[in-house]
Amino acid sequence: MHGNRSKKPAKTLDKSISDNIILLYRNKYQGFNFNHFYDYLLEEENINVSYTFVYTTLMKNGIRSPKARKATKRRLAKEKLQKGKKLKDKTEEEIEIIVNHEVALEDSHPRGEKPKYFGEVTEMDGSSHLWFGDVKSCLHLATDKATNHIVGAYFDWQETLKGYYNVFYQVLVNYGIPSLFKTDNRTVFNYNRLNEDKRTSDKDVLTQFGYACKQLGVDIDTTSVSQAKGLVERDNGTFQDRLINELKLNNITTMEGANEYLINVFVPKFNTKFALDYKKFESVYGSISSY
Repeated sequence: MHGNRSKKPAKTLDKSISDNIILLYRNKYQGFNFNHFYDYLLEEENINVSYTFVYTTLMKNGIRSPKARKATKRRLAKEKLQKGKKLKDKTEEEIEIIVNHEVALEDSHPRGEKPKYFGEVTEMDGSSHLWFGDVKSCLHLATDKATNHIVGAYFDWQETLKGYYNVFYQVLVNYGIPSLFKTDNRTVFNYNRLNEDKRTSDKDVLTQFGYACKQLGVDIDTTSVSQAKGLVERDNGTFQDRLINELKLNNITTMEGANEYLINVFVPKFNTKFALDYKKFESVYGSISSY
């Protein structure tokens, strides 16, 4: 029998730390994904433990990350079914079929070619959601495709020309004139081509946003396929996952407060954590000094 048998290892963490982590997640940080929660434990709660410890502690207590991978979802779904004794008379093949029906598998899409230059392609989109308070608002977002760097972000109550003008202004002031905006077919960017034979000039088919782009030499590529601008769609998902919780955590319930936090706190933090350093890329942004 080993001399250390029944003795607690010297590096064992106090159980109160585990209890505190569980309590914080179930109350103050409910809805955070595990990585986001781990960041706040270090930055705000002064709890310095490993990510593995946080992950294991939460999983052992039946808490699954909102961003759990497919393999984890499948495993947990299978364990749940086995605990319920619903698989007693099932074969392994039948079990797999049941689990596959329990877990919705996302469609896979081929990756598009990644731009080489900073400012070559800027994806824009609006995301309507309950971002703060109990009334829906819209986040207007612009992402550089080469670096995943957020170059513009603005809240408005609806997806409007004003919202995209504010995003465009941020891009121009902070970086310069981009080469191309990739957007959806919203009428802010592209009029419906009905009665096209009645139009008398190119100016007739330009929206106000389109006219501003034409004056600055910015191309617009519109699409009805969301996967064609998948980067900004994914960023919208990340913002919904993280930003909503941070606004709630900081008791922000007004449009002004949300935009201030978005631009001054969240976007810089997002770019530091998720984006590549755009300064290491060759830029095709044009100078606005001549306008």
